[in-house]
Amino acid sequence: MSGMHIGFDLSFTHTEGAWARPGSWVGLDFPDVRMFMELARTAERAGVGLLFFGDGSGIPSTWRGGIEPAVEWGIQWPRHDMAPVIAAMATVTERIGFGLTYSSTFMHPFYVARLLNSLDHVTGGRIAFNVVASTRGADAANYGYGELMDHDLRYERMEEFVEVCRALWDSVAPDAIVRDRETGRFADPAKVHPIDHKGRFFDVKGPLASVPGPQIHPLIVQAGNSPRGIAASARFADLIFGFGGNLASQLRHRRLLDEALLAERRDPADTGILWATQVIVGRTAAEARARRDEVHAFWNEETVAIHLSHNMGYDLSTLPESFRLGELRDELVAANASPAGLVGSLVAEFGEECAMSRDEFFAHGRGRATGLDHSIVGDAESVADELQENFAATGARGGYMLSSPLAMPSGLADISELLLPELRRRGALASPAAGATLRENLAV
Repeated sequence: MSGMHIGFDLSFTHTEGAWARPGSWVGLDFPDVRMFMELARTAERAGVGLLFFGDGSGIPSTWRGGIEPAVEWGIQWPRHDMAPVIAAMATVTERIGFGLTYSSTFMHPFYVARLLNSLDHVTGGRIAFNVVASTRGADAANYGYGELMDHDLRYERMEEFVEVCRALWDSVAPDAIVRDRETGRFADPAKVHPIDHKGRFFDVKGPLASVPGPQIHPLIVQAGNSPRGIAASARFADLIFGFGGNLASQLRHRRLLDEALLAERRDPADTGILWATQVIVGRTAAEARARRDEVHAFWNEETVAIHLSHNMGYDLSTLPESFRLGELRDELVAANASPAGLVGSLVAEFGEECAMSRDEFFAHGRGRATGLDHSIVGDAESVADELQENFAATGARGGYMLSSPLAMPSGLADISELLLPELRRRGALASPAAGATLRENLAV
């Protein structure tokens, strides 16, 4: 059995009230880069392998059709482009990797391939590209889209997007740069070539006007959980970002991924899943529960509704007083919104014929929005027990993308200083990074 790889999800360190909770920075506020530089040093000392930034470029506006509620409560915003922050964190670390998110639904592959190549140089081969198929109308509107393209079409575009990026990264051969000081000859033109890509979504001539990066291809991460998303993962992803907290769902994801990998003639043993898992670690179980209650107190019905509506792509203010779960799921599909997440889990748990009131739905939604319905809460020993049990049950390939709803830096510092030493003491963690690149160090 291989050991766990550990990443930290830094996507929401300052939103949903975290900025105001006890243990937040004194004298620094988001987006001060010094916060992230210090956190990167702490995480690297603890043996964390990857610092991950999810992203979204729109302020939530689905709930009641406006941004005002999200702005007022700081729900899922602000979100900055973290590429410059990653560059700064790389200067104060040596081994830890960095995951950066861009949307294949809106972005152009030439721009993204060029940027990631540059970051691969800056980080010394420690960059990962989390490619996403966007589901949020607020993001789409910022790129000139009146509505999102069809779900499956978004994944077709993603597959072509990655194909173009890979061709661009290969368009300058690793040995093309000769740098002959005596003759002044810089590169061998026979090893630099256009890609001449003409596809359904993109026409790109190439080549990439860049020196090949240390990894050549940055590590590619993908998180699709639908059958179509899993098929895309199997086609091109090096590492999978999965949703933790529900063993049945995890086993389904692992099974479907393994089947899809075999269909692509890839060995499932070579592709790990980092399970997104929220943890609250205390020095005692009572301390951890008290900190969980601090998080719970922030969330009222409006903040829950803003969060859920944004991530589902559906205005939940239109919900009737009562409905069948199957009806709501079908309505989401018809509206090109996401039927997964909360609605999918409720259908799986209660069945599509289950009648539910609006109040009951939001009560369930509160746990989903906060993540507290699937968080691991306790002292280091009990949290480590749960992670080890889950890791073994899901095949011991990959590890965990840990997040905390507590204030930054205290929530993540407790994971670094309490939980990870306990896992290391048990021999549960993967060997410390020894390779030259992130690709080598996150091998399962």
